[in-house]
Amino acid sequence: MKLREILHKESGQTLIARAKWCAGFGSKLRGFTFRRHVGIDDGLVLVYESDGKVNTSIHMLFVFFALGVVWVNDAGQVVGTVLAKPWRPSYVPPAPARYVIEGHPAILKKVHVGDHIIFRNIT
Repeated sequence: MKLREILHKESGQTLIARAKWCAGFGSKLRGFTFRRHVGIDDGLVLVYESDGKVNTSIHMLFVFFALGVVWVNDAGQVVGTVLAKPWRPSYVPPAPARYVIEGHPAILKKVHVGDHIIFRNIT
């Protein structure tokens, strides 16, 4: 599985140092389901082919902890954030997005709608 560093463009701050890049169906479906906790440095990026609302909606079924969720469009702009609570059936982005960043809820203090995100390959 590929890893990416997630950077906040405006501040240059690393949001997640080693996020799992989930472009395949199975990795996106699995997400954080059945895990018992999320660490401060844990993160996933669910990657889709184009901006959309339906395809980038998420569920929290079988997720036992809250997640900080950040929706990012193809231009790298944050279009939505939410504190996703366990066992909720769905969360839909407020605007079309291509990327869904899932991580520790603390990420929500570092990024806001309108900010920009950079995904850097880790070699």
